[in-house]
Amino acid sequence: MPTAAAPIISSVQKLVLYETRARYFLVGSNHAETKYRVLKIDRTEPKDLVIIDDRHVYTQQEVRELLGRLDLGNRTKMGQKGSAGLFRAVSAFGVVGFVRFLEGYYIVLITKRRKMADIGGHAIYKIEDTNMIYIPNDSVRITHPDEARYLRIFQNVDLSSNFYFSYSYDLSHSLQYNLTVLRMPLEMLKSETTQTRQESFDIFEDEGLITQGGSGVFGICSEPYMKYVWNGELLDIIKNTVHRDWLLYIIHGFCGQSKLLIYGRPVYVTLIARRSSKFAGTRFLKRGANCEGDVANEVETEQILCDASVMSFTAGSYSSYVQVRGSVPLYWSQDISTMMPKPPITLDQADPFAHVAALHFDQMLQRFGSPIIILNLVKEREKRKHERILSEELVAAVTYLNQFLPPEHTIIYIPWDMAKYTKSKLCNVLDRLNVIAESVVKKTGFFVNRPDSYCSILRPDEKWNELGGCVIPTGRLQTGVLRTNCVDCLDRTNTAQFMVGKCALAYQLYSLGLIDKPNLQFDTDAVRLFEELYEDHGDTLSLQYGGSQLVHRVKTYRKIAPWTQHSKDIMQTLSRYYSNAFSDADRQDSINLFLGVFHPTEGKPHLWELPTDFYLHHKNTMRLLPTRRSYTHWWTPEVIKHLPLPYDEVICAANLKKLIVKKFHKYEEEIDIHNEFFRPYELSSFDDTFCLAMTSSARDFMPKTVGIDPSPFTVRKPDETGKSVLGNKSNREEAVLQRKTAASAPPPPSEEAVSSSSEDDSGTDREEEGSVSQRSTPVKMTDTGDSAKVTENVVQPMKEVYGINLSDGLSEEDFSIYSRFVQLGQSQHKQDRSSQQLCSRCPDGVIKLTPISAFSQDNIYEVQPPRVDRKSTEIFQAHIQASQGIMQPLGKEDLSMYREYIRNRYL
Repeated sequence: MPTAAAPIISSVQKLVLYETRARYFLVGSNHAETKYRVLKIDRTEPKDLVIIDDRHVYTQQEVRELLGRLDLGNRTKMGQKGSAGLFRAVSAFGVVGFVRFLEGYYIVLITKRRKMADIGGHAIYKIEDTNMIYIPNDSVRITHPDEARYLRIFQNVDLSSNFYFSYSYDLSHSLQYNLTVLRMPLEMLKSETTQTRQESFDIFEDEGLITQGGSGVFGICSEPYMKYVWNGELLDIIKNTVHRDWLLYIIHGFCGQSKLLIYGRPVYVTLIARRSSKFAGTRFLKRGANCEGDVANEVETEQILCDASVMSFTAGSYSSYVQVRGSVPLYWSQDISTMMPKPPITLDQADPFAHVAALHFDQMLQRFGSPIIILNLVKEREKRKHERILSEELVAAVTYLNQFLPPEHTIIYIPWDMAKYTKSKLCNVLDRLNVIAESVVKKTGFFVNRPDSYCSILRPDEKWNELGGCVIPTGRLQTGVLRTNCVDCLDRTNTAQFMVGKCALAYQLYSLGLIDKPNLQFDTDAVRLFEELYEDHGDTLSLQYGGSQLVHRVKTYRKIAPWTQHSKDIMQTLSRYYSNAFSDADRQDSINLFLGVFHPTEGKPHLWELPTDFYLHHKNTMRLLPTRRSYTHWWTPEVIKHLPLPYDEVICAANLKKLIVKKFHKYEEEIDIHNEFFRPYELSSFDDTFCLAMTSSARDFMPKTVGIDPSPFTVRKPDETGKSVLGNKSNREEAVLQRKTAASAPPPPSEEAVSSSSEDDSGTDREEEGSVSQRSTPVKMTDTGDSAKVTENVVQPMKEVYGINLSDGLSEEDFSIYSRFVQLGQSQHKQDRSSQQLCSRCPDGVIKLTPISAFSQDNIYEVQPPRVDRKSTEIFQAHIQASQGIMQPLGKEDLSMYREYIRNRYL
C-alpha cells in the first residue's frame, strides 16, 4: 500500500554567517542552493537576543543582490570605501543553538559533518566539529570575570563525539512511529491541512501551498520526542520566532550501519542508540530515578533492517526492533567518597506506593504499548547484600503496580542472575539468554512495513505463527518493549541486548523473505557483522556513561576470548575507576550546563560552588509539584484505553496537533527524496559514495578463499574471516593444507589482511615478515630445504583447479557446441542472402537459423560507434590539448561570462 505522504526535507542545509559591525546575517539554503532564507541577528544588545526572520524565500540572484546592498550600505555608513563592509565569518551545516552565561549570547554552529547512515534515502550525519561565536559587539560587551570558566565548562561537552542529526528523518522517534505517521489516511491529512491553515499561529504554514486537485503530495513534519533531544534548551529561545527549518534537533548516543550482502542483494543493518537527556549524567553520580520518573543511563536502542535495492519508504521493505536499557527506577545512589571499587548501594527515600516506578512505566506504556518486559540481571545471591537490595525493591514495586493493571497488560518481570551463570562451568550463559530472547520477541513482535511474504505460507514455521505484536493489513507493529538493566547497565546489559537483537534479526530477515527459517547461528558472517555493530554500540555508550569501554564482551561470555583479552579487561577496569574517581564530577557539571539543568544567574551561587546537584534534578525539592497521582490508578487514562498499541502512535486529536501537514507539488524539493539522495546537480565520485565505503559482510567478514560459500548465513570456523590472517607459522601451514584440500588456488592476501595479522604476531614473526613483501605467499615463510615440497602443495594442477586442462585440444563435441554458439550470434544480426548462403555451407550438426527480426548493428554482439558532430569533436580536442598545456584563446562570450562571475562573486 503506498504511503499517503512524504517527510518534509529541511530547506536549510548550508549556512553562511556574514558579519557587520551592527548585525550578523545568517543565510541558509537547501542543498541545491535554489532556495534561501535569511536571519538577522542584532549585535548591539549586550545581554538580550534579538533575531528577526524576514519570512521570505529568496532565489540565488535575490540573495546576491541583498548581500550586495548590505555590503554597499555598510561601506557608506562606516566610510570604508577601500574595504568591504560585509565580512563572511564562517560556513556551517546547521545551528545547534544559542546559549548565554553571564554576558551576552553565543551561537553554536556545526562546521563539519560526516555521513554515518542512510535510511530510505534520508541521510544521518555525525557532528565532526563546531564553532562557538560570541554575538554582541566588542563596543557593547559587558565583561564578567567568571564568563571564561563557564565557557570552558560548556565546551567540555564534546559535540564532535557521538552527536547526530538529519535534515529529513526524525531521529528522536522510532522507524515504526515515522512510517505510521506517513501512512495516515488521506482524508485525515486533508482535514488536518485545512485545520492547520485556519487555526495555526505559525505565519509560515501557507508558504508554497498547492491546492490544485490531486497533483499535490502531503508533506508531514512531526514534533520531536524531546526526551531524546539534547539541544532542546539551546533552541528554546528561538523556537517560536523563526521558521522550523532553522531548528535542527540533535541526538546523543550511537549510530552505525553495515551492509549485509546476500548473494549480491544489499541489506542495510542499522543500529541507532538514543541517550535520554533527562536525568543524564555519569556513572556513580546519576543512579536510579528522579521525581518525574526519568531514570539514569536510559538508552533506547533500535535496529533497522532495510532492503537497499529499493530506496523509498513507499516501495521499499523496512523492519525495526526497539529495546531499552536504564537504571533501576527507584530512589537509590552510591557514595563514592569512600574510594571503594564497589561503593555500597543506598536507598535514599522510602517509596511504599512505587510512585517513581509508576511514573516511569507510565511513560513506557505511552511510548511503546504493552507488554513491558523487565529483564533484571543483577545478582540474587550474595554473601553481603549489595545488588540484591535493588532486586528486592524492584520486585515489590512491580508487584504493587501490577495488581491495578488489567491482567492482559501487566508488567512482566524476569529476574536472572547473569553473574552466577557466568561463573558456573555447567551452564552456558548465551544459551539461556537465547531462550529468554525467544520468549521476549514472541511477546512483543517487531515492526515490518509489508505484509507477510508468500514464502512464509509456502514454508510455514511454528515459531512464526506464535509471534506476538499487532498484525495490520500493511505489515506488523511492535507492541511493548524489553527493558534490560543490571547495576551499571553496561557490560551484562549489552550482551543481553545483543542476544535479543540477534533473535529479532532472524525474525526480521525471515519476514523480508531473505532466510527460510527465523534462526541465526554464531560464527556466520551475518552474526559477526551484527556482533561488531553491537560491540561498537556498547563501547560508545560505556565511554559516555562509565568512562571506559566494555570490560566483558560477547566473546567473554562465549568463553572464546583470547588470553590477551584479560589484560585489556584489567586496563579498562582501571580506566573506568580513574574516570569515576577524578573526572566524572567535571563531566557532570558540563552536562548540567549544556542541558540547561543549571542556569547561571548573577548574585546566585555558581555551578562549581554547589555541594550537590540533587536539587537541580529533583524539582519537588525546590517547589510543590501538582497534585499527586492516584495510588491505584497510576497510569494516564488515555494510555490504558488504547493498549496494547502505544498511545503516541494512535491517530487522535492530541497526536494530530503534534504534526505539521502541508501540501506540495509532487516535484517540490521539500519532498523529493530522489534529488536529495542522488543530487543530480553535482558531480559525484564512486570513491566518495557512502554505500561503497561502509562495512560489508562480503569484504570484511567473508573469507577470501576461492570456492567458499558466499552466503552470510553459513557457519565459518572461528579463524575464518575477511579481517585477519592467521598469525603464527603452524597455523599458516595448516591453512596451506586446508587450501590444498579445497581444490582451489588461494588469492594473494590483501593489504588490510596482512596489516591486521601483524598485530597478532609475535616479535620474531614480525621480523621475518619485515623482509617479505605484502604479496608474498606462505611458501616463502618456510625453510629453504622444504621449499620444493611446499611448492607441490600450493601449486595445484590446472585440471584440479579449473576442471579441465587448457593445454589439451578440444574434443569434437566441445567444438560442435562452440560452433553452434558462434552460429547463433551470427544469425541474430546478419540479414542478407550471403549470410544465409554462408549458413547453408556450415558443417553438419550446426543449427541453421533464418533471421526474422531486423536488428541493427548495435546489439549484444556488436556495438555501433555513435556519431559525433563537429562541435563536440572540437570541444574534445580542445580538452585534450588543455591537458597538455595548450590553451585555446577565449572568445567574447567566455570573457563576458568570466567578468560577470567575478563581479557577482567578489565585487
